[in-house]
Amino acid sequence: MNTPQPEWDAYLTQMEQLLALELDDERRAELRVQFSRIAAMAGPLLVFPLDERVEIAGVYKA
Repeated sequence: MNTPQPEWDAYLTQMEQLLALELDDERRAELRVQFSRIAAMAGPLLVFPLDERVEIAGVYKA
C-alpha cells in the first residue's frame, strides 16, 4: 500500500495564518519532525480493520 505523504509545510503555513502565529525556521522544523512521528504512530491504527458491527467510538446516551 502506497499512501501519499502529508505536506507538512503547507499545513503549517495554513495553521500559522489561521491562528495568527509566526513560527521561526527552528520551530517549524521541529513541528515537521513531531507531525511525522505522530503520523507514523497513527499509521498502524488507521489501517487496522474494524468489523462493521464494531462501533468506532462510544455513543453518549442520557
